[in-house]
Formats: sequence, structure tokens, C-alpha cells
Amino acid sequence: MASCSVCGKKKTFGNNVSHANNKTKRILMPNIQRIRIVTEGGTQRAYVCTRCIRSKKVVKAA
Repeated sequence: MASCSVCGKKKTFGNNVSHANNKTKRILMPNIQRIRIVTEGGTQRAYVCTRCIRSKKVVKAA
């Protein structure tokens, strides 16, 4: 699984907790998209999370 090239967000681990307070392991996955972004050297494809796309931390290529 890829991580965000801007903020470094990747999968985290936690627990599913039932009503009876039973705990089982689960994985929380970030919403990572492979998009074309503008960099100093031109355009390139990168894995970026949707929070970085929404907050304009990267410039999407046209």
C-alpha cells in the first residue's frame, strides 16, 4: 500500500469494539489517489491523499 507523498499518511491500526466490548484488530486505510501533479521538473504521477488534494497542498496537472 502506498503512502501520501505530501504528508506521509499511511495505514494505521486500531480495534473494532463490539457492544459486548470485544476487541478485534482492524486496519484504517487513508484515501490515497494516484494523480498527476506539477513539480519543478514538470509533471509526474504521485500518490496523494484526498485531504492534501482538497487543501491545495499540491497542484494538479491539467
